[in-house]
Amino acid sequence: MKALNVLIDTDPGLDDAVGILYALAVVRLNVEAITSVAGNIGITTTTRNVGSLLAAMGRSDIPYAAGALGPLDGPAIHEEGIHGADGLGGIILPAPITAPEGQPATTFLIAHLLAAPPGTLTVLALGPLTNLAHLAMAAPDAYTRIGRIIAMGGTIDEPGNAGPHAEFNMAADPLAAHEVFASKVPVTLIPLDVTRKLRATSEDLDRLAAMDTEAATLAASLIGAYFAQNADRASRPLHDPCVMLMALEPQLFGVQSIQLDVDSETHRGRLVSSPDGAIIDVAMSIDAPGALDMLWRGLGES
Repeated sequence: MKALNVLIDTDPGLDDAVGILYALAVVRLNVEAITSVAGNIGITTTTRNVGSLLAAMGRSDIPYAAGALGPLDGPAIHEEGIHGADGLGGIILPAPITAPEGQPATTFLIAHLLAAPPGTLTVLALGPLTNLAHLAMAAPDAYTRIGRIIAMGGTIDEPGNAGPHAEFNMAADPLAAHEVFASKVPVTLIPLDVTRKLRATSEDLDRLAAMDTEAATLAASLIGAYFAQNADRASRPLHDPCVMLMALEPQLFGVQSIQLDVDSETHRGRLVSSPDGAIIDVAMSIDAPGALDMLWRGLGES
């Protein structure tokens, strides 16, 4: 089976890091490049974390570039309380072997997309959609060569984690989400309604650590950092790895087409069902045991 060619846009972040490790471990994903965005933490830290994850996995051949410092409009919000000041819960990774590209993410993505056949690259978006919005506005000819965007973000029926009705990635840059949703590139959105169902327990981490691969060992440590901060919780959700799982095994998810827009004023980041909204494929259910098994097996490949 031919590998799926992907670009990862990310703000690592503990669960981002687990998703990236999975993508680098499985042979069915060909990660061509990674771009960082400010989100969970600032751009300097998210960019360094990308370089460190590539170094840990021995993938200094994959280029990475620093993206947006903050949202299109309004103040930046961060999640150091969940991910730690380093974004990785204090888990030590090797220093980056290579420096990020000398050009900003938008310029880097334009060149990369124009060099690839149209429709052959899938974007796996794990953070705020700011980089993609900048790309859509700056170079629509390059942007529309993206085959598909799979993004973690939003909530439909679940309570939010960045306010009563909003999920963090949408709240961090609602105008960017509106721009991406309204574009001509197909979008599949994976909201909290699904990602909160993919959960790891301490027993799951024992299985993961026993696999004794670099990806599995690091992933077990990163997920364990969630538990260290919330020792009273029996399990922790794995939000961002759902994006990689959707890319490879969409049958694990139940998807509905919904017309959505993003509130950028009254309830910043709230997804609103609207007849004027863009038609988005939204994951609304998941085979959680099957997805967790697939995630663990993939982390054990390397």
